[in-house]
Amino acid sequence: MPRRVILTRPIAQAEPLAGRIRALGREVEVLPLLEISPLPDQAPLRDALAGLTSYQLVAFVSPNAIEAAFGHIPAWPPGLQAAVVGEASRQALLAQGIPASHIASPADPAHSDTEHLLQALDLPALRGARVLIVRGESGRELMADAFRAAGAEVTVLPAYRRAVPQLTPALAERLTALAAAPADWIVTSSEALRGLVGLLNALNTSTIVALLQHHHLIVPHSRIAETARDLGFLHVTLTGSGDERVLAALQSRP
Repeated sequence: MPRRVILTRPIAQAEPLAGRIRALGREVEVLPLLEISPLPDQAPLRDALAGLTSYQLVAFVSPNAIEAAFGHIPAWPPGLQAAVVGEASRQALLAQGIPASHIASPADPAHSDTEHLLQALDLPALRGARVLIVRGESGRELMADAFRAAGAEVTVLPAYRRAVPQLTPALAERLTALAAAPADWIVTSSEALRGLVGLLNALNTSTIVALLQHHHLIVPHSRIAETARDLGFLHVTLTGSGDERVLAALQSRP
């Protein structure tokens, strides 16, 4: 019998992939390891996005950033260039009506990260340009630093808040039950994976952590695979970006 699949994406992005996994005949359980919530004060986000026409490039770090931002964007300025690091974000912009010709992304969709986005952009052309980066309250500084090094004027705009869920008695019981039966875990964030291990450690039992380290992780990026190995996980499959690659990895599993 195929292993259960544990999908750890934030709830808003989980269900489309969960449905496709179920269509493969696999049992899937959605366990969001990051909770995404709006910022308490929306005024700075709203005010910054009201001035989009003053920017030459707007970079979105995730689908969550796009969802949060487009709640305050009545119309995308004609000709404004967008940039994204992953295929899911590119699809989210297309769904918002942004033309594909106005979306920069890594040349190879299998490599969804800031490094490959920067390779795809004409950085020298950004000298003197105003660039807006829409992201969560915290994140890597690589993108902003690279744009500044190219001579751009960079504004980093927080659009949402990420947090590991609180360890309630119900979640503790659920994690204990999930660790007991081998499963395929789809993990799309290093932060989420560290949060999972932190939750397990908070249970004050090394047995559960040891059990989970023998489960199979499916991850889209080498940074997450490296984090997984650093945390002691023994079975990690690196797929590259995109749901199609995740599904292919699942289909190759017994």
